[in-house]
Amino acid sequence: MALKRVNVIILVLLAVAFLIIVQRNLLNLSDFLHTEKPDEGVILPFESELSPDLNSARTGEEIPVLITAAEDRLGAVVAAMNSVYRNSKANVVFTIVTLNETVAHLKAWLSNTRLNSVKYKLVIFKPELLNGKISKDPQTPEAAKPLTFARFYLPAYIPEAEKAIYLDDDVIVQGDIQELYETNLKPGHAAAFSDDCDSASAKGIVRGAGNQNNYIGFLDFKKEAIKKLGMRATTCSFNPGVFIANLTEWKNQNITQQLEHWMELNTQEDLYGKTLAESITTPPLLIVFYKRHSSIDPMWHVRHLGVTGAGSRYSSQFVKAAKLLHWNGHYKPWGRGSSFADVWDKWFIPDPTGKFRPVRRHTD
Repeated sequence: MALKRVNVIILVLLAVAFLIIVQRNLLNLSDFLHTEKPDEGVILPFESELSPDLNSARTGEEIPVLITAAEDRLGAVVAAMNSVYRNSKANVVFTIVTLNETVAHLKAWLSNTRLNSVKYKLVIFKPELLNGKISKDPQTPEAAKPLTFARFYLPAYIPEAEKAIYLDDDVIVQGDIQELYETNLKPGHAAAFSDDCDSASAKGIVRGAGNQNNYIGFLDFKKEAIKKLGMRATTCSFNPGVFIANLTEWKNQNITQQLEHWMELNTQEDLYGKTLAESITTPPLLIVFYKRHSSIDPMWHVRHLGVTGAGSRYSSQFVKAAKLLHWNGHYKPWGRGSSFADVWDKWFIPDPTGKFRPVRRHTD
């Protein structure tokens, strides 16, 4: 009888020990899933990693924001991210697309400043993805700026999201980014852009770059491939520096593949207009989204602040009221000659490595 009791006690102790081990293993597995979030079964055309603070303070629905980070423009990326993060209480998660040589500098800037609590995923862009789709001449803008095409691959970078925001780096967000995220996209539309004929952007006229508020400013309508599309040359164009994407529709409609098709065809037939300035990504987007996109509130994309004479047309009251400012054009707020650089300065965080410094008269 005593032997049976001993056996029962031993069995109970073994069972308790087994349950403790199982519980610990489950907790460890839970921690791994929360901190790593691996994309199982997804083969990506890039490498990626998560920030160590991905589970920090803010909770609720994630708002994915994609931005690119070129080495010579890291100050712009930091200022844009800071303005988004500080003007919203939403659970913003940045996907930062960059190149290998920029990673260490970017990490140092994010981890050693007040941006160390920002949630982000770093993505290493592979330029070979563009082979056969852009010119190989290193003197051409598209060859020199491969990251500008990152926006074409949104669903690959953020495979778990149904909706995402793309931002150029030369923007400052003054409103709550959640408001932009909640922009209504019409059924069947894969993206919402700002039309170049809207009331806010019409104040900034692009001089010296042809007629760039309609399609004829971006595409060569004498080419047969463009003629066959039946597009009206006077159709109002849109600016792809800021947009909201329905990633489900994007994938269903094979938007990325359509964009790549027109990129490849342009290398063979030279379909783009001759007065493009820096708008090398705009033509294929205009074709693919012709009369098939929704609109963004004009105050959520006030642009041309980097264009000679255009930005100065805005009053300080109007700039203050704008939800998003965009210094598209030649003059950037971290350099000389742009309008309202003082607004950008409020959101810039100095580089802890000292490599990036805005050009200012008092520091010359």
